[in-house]
Amino acid sequence: MIYLDNAATSWPKPEAVYQTVDKVMRQAGANPGRSGHTMALAADRVIQETRRLTAQLFSVPDPSRIIFTLNATDALNLALKGLLQAGDHVITGSMEHNALARPLEALCKTGVEVSKVATSPFSGLAAADIRTALRPNTKLIAVSHASNVTGTLNPIVDIARVAKAAGVLLLVDCAQTAGLFPIDVGKMGIDLLAFPGHKALFGCQGVGGLYIGRGISLKPLREGGTGSRSESLEQPEECPDRYESGTLNTPGIAGLGAGIRFILETGQDIVRRREEVLTNMLLTGLEKIRPVVLYGPSAGKTRAAVVSFGVPGIDPAEISLILDQSFQIASRAGLHCAPDAHLTLGTSRGGTVRLSPGYFTTEAEIEQCLQAVAAVIAELC
Repeated sequence: MIYLDNAATSWPKPEAVYQTVDKVMRQAGANPGRSGHTMALAADRVIQETRRLTAQLFSVPDPSRIIFTLNATDALNLALKGLLQAGDHVITGSMEHNALARPLEALCKTGVEVSKVATSPFSGLAAADIRTALRPNTKLIAVSHASNVTGTLNPIVDIARVAKAAGVLLLVDCAQTAGLFPIDVGKMGIDLLAFPGHKALFGCQGVGGLYIGRGISLKPLREGGTGSRSESLEQPEECPDRYESGTLNTPGIAGLGAGIRFILETGQDIVRRREEVLTNMLLTGLEKIRPVVLYGPSAGKTRAAVVSFGVPGIDPAEISLILDQSFQIASRAGLHCAPDAHLTLGTSRGGTVRLSPGYFTTEAEIEQCLQAVAAVIAELC
């Protein structure tokens, strides 16, 4: 299998991730933070070490501000529903994933006002347009770092300047950039950062997280046992316990820690440059195949490792199916859980074919993919 669906979930993982998950399940399988026996303490150390590594990756001074969640979607729901109330105004973009767009749509029905600013598929959101959309009741700007359809990067630092000048909080969904692009929440002006563990952080599915800036208090989505302040029926106020009720996914969090450690030891720049090379190979090769239409920034532009293309008159699902069944190439066709993005691109009917290489993809696999795409299109056109 030539796996080119890393924008959904990275595969394969570094060997250390598999080994760490197995070891933790066998040797530290107790509940973290619930008991004082040796195995429970070992499980808790796993959680805290991953929290420390995550804080290091995002330049967070206080690891307790890193909250572990089910995934980035869970983190975004906590940030949005824990912060916003009826009468508040939110600014977002026109190419957001449903992980952000659907909670905002639901909040609209509770009295929250949402403005969607037009996003360029080539250059992302313009800070000036966000400034224009500000209102007296604007409480939050909520945007992705990069599109999961086109790989287009948003200028987070410029957007943060607008937010800070207006006294507005900034929430960033870094699902397509965490582990690849340097993210320093302080220098970039990010107040809330949602991230998944299973993409470029090389962790397991079912683990993600939310950075909550100091001074920000969210309403928890759930209450329950935390292993702390057990004498009280009130939810603890301190981080991370306030937001981590119930037994955490210790093996999954251990895998996330191993993935982050791999990135830090390998070098984030090396991982990113590797994916840039592969992405540019894809773009350059697809440009030569007629009548392929590419969406998003052109080859050589800084972007996430996501390439979307279409062929006029051909259903993207058909191309993806043939790539899978005849060439053993994993791609993703359709709307990619981002209907707003496809509305912006004009591809709402059928979507696109998405190819997303990862760190472990080879140049030979990219060449085989390009040959396969050319063969499929020649057959269908």
